Amino acid sequence: MAFQWMRRALVALAPAALLALAACGSGTIESQFQPARIVVFGDGLSDMGNTGTRYNVNDSTAMWVKLVALDYGVALDKSAAGGTDYATGNARVTLTPDAAGNGAPTVKAQIDSFLAANGSFNTGDLVILEAGISDLVVQMQAYRSGAITSDQLIANARQAGQDLAAQAKRVEASGATHIVLVGPYDLSKTPWGIGTNQQGVLTSATTAFNTGLLVDLVNEGNNMLYVDAALLFNLMAGTPTAYGMQDSTTAVCTSVDPGPGIGIGAGQVNSALCTSSTILSGANYSFYMWADSVYPTPTPHSQLASYAFSRIHSRW
Repeated sequence: MAFQWMRRALVALAPAALLALAACGSGTIESQFQPARIVVFGDGLSDMGNTGTRYNVNDSTAMWVKLVALDYGVALDKSAAGGTDYATGNARVTLTPDAAGNGAPTVKAQIDSFLAANGSFNTGDLVILEAGISDLVVQMQAYRSGAITSDQLIANARQAGQDLAAQAKRVEASGATHIVLVGPYDLSKTPWGIGTNQQGVLTSATTAFNTGLLVDLVNEGNNMLYVDAALLFNLMAGTPTAYGMQDSTTAVCTSVDPGPGIGIGAGQVNSALCTSSTILSGANYSFYMWADSVYPTPTPHSQLASYAFSRIHSRW
């Protein structure tokens, strides 16, 4: 029950600056868009289980993209089960290997797979492109190791944002007329980001990614909408109690992965291995923002779904 009211608590929230991508008028009764199908490309934030489990507490709650689909009354399942959510944990926008050093299909490859199976998008499709977390993890780890400078980190982050913009334009050219773009939240707010003691650099990298995305799409406003996850997650991290949470700095899962996991190093907590039985002793994970050191619990998913649905519904 708690998740229901939290999912709707964000309806009145307005993002600060969404450029031309969100500047057009609201939907009307006469023109209100009702998607016939929802198609998702992205990384662990939107993966409904294509990697076997979800980057969340693996309980009975749904990922944010599934909640958006439920709000529209549209079915959505992972592509591994024949559905149209192609998002895959640790996936980057166009580069390989993935954040964990493996071969998760990039966002570009996910779109390739969809087009190979379907040929094109339809005007009734709502396409969600969400990415950037894994690219930022890879670039930040390279910076921390001394392999790249901070300037290179920022440049690479911006390029990844531009690469996502290029994929959005590709989706548009393939027939999609309702495209939702979600860039990364500020990783400096995550337990991992806090632990790096490089919050300023991470914030700059997140901003660079989202700026690269938006600048390259500034003339594409008719068919595209930017949903500002960074704004929402900053608000949740700053005032968690306003969003039904009590802790915004601690990872609540205890599921340590001896392997590369989510890309922040071996022997770290990995929410893909987390269940309601692998939680800090005595903790109610509904009141925590973070499942592992990078990915959120069900509560932020519920908040993001409510925010995204509100933005989409008012836009189209």
